[in-house]
Amino acid sequence: MAVWTTEQTATFLAFVVSDRLAVMWWLIALRGLRRGEAAGLRWADVDLDAGVAMIEQQRIANGQMITVGPPKSAASRRVVALDRHTVRLLREHRRRQRAEQKAVGECWGESGYVFTAEDGAPLNPDFLTRRFRRLVGESELPPVRLHDLRHGAASLTHSAGVDLKTVQAQLGHSSIVLTADTYTSVLIDLLAHAAEATARLVLAAAARNPGHRYRREGSLRKSAGPAETFEPRRPVNRRSNGHTGVKRRRPPTSHRRPTKIKGA
Repeated sequence: MAVWTTEQTATFLAFVVSDRLAVMWWLIALRGLRRGEAAGLRWADVDLDAGVAMIEQQRIANGQMITVGPPKSAASRRVVALDRHTVRLLREHRRRQRAEQKAVGECWGESGYVFTAEDGAPLNPDFLTRRFRRLVGESELPPVRLHDLRHGAASLTHSAGVDLKTVQAQLGHSSIVLTADTYTSVLIDLLAHAAEATARLVLAAAARNPGHRYRREGSLRKSAGPAETFEPRRPVNRRSNGHTGVKRRRPPTSHRRPTKIKGA
């Protein structure tokens, strides 16, 4: 898979800021929505006060026929958290949509979707793919697919310090194994960054405690000083009964007779 860097993603989002679907590109790039989930998102599924969006359905393109059905899997039916900036973008998008509805008048087709055509009609997922490809070409960024924008959301989230279990819940994967297997190649740079950060942590701790460093053997001998000498201990010959072979000296005995005391 081809994934943009953080700088390239920011460049694209800045390039499409005036596009009618700029908020949708933002949601896919940061929250990892599938194209069918973005096309099928309804205002009834969004709670801007709580800052959440419920992924309850998707629009599926089967040739010229568009069907509405449940998400790809049971795990794909999920709650997506919305940050304050995304909530502000969605509020502005809703005001623009109401202005478009007022301008169109009776020709507006009320569908209840968050992202619609200029007349309020629901969006074809294939149209999103073609529009995204054209915008990428105009931005002169490295070519990626629309689905790769979802992959980029996973790498962005993980590089921000989020664990894989949370990334799994955000993307709607059925298991964390699928998340890890899918983004192993994408997360290589992040793993290298984690390794460098771990090494820096240990080295910084060593720098704060220089007295606990290990010394070389030569420095130990040098620190002993010239006055100290090391004499080898004499080997001790132990008998089979456990007693040493060294004979102990008996205390000296006196062979003098006791002095007799003469009577008065």
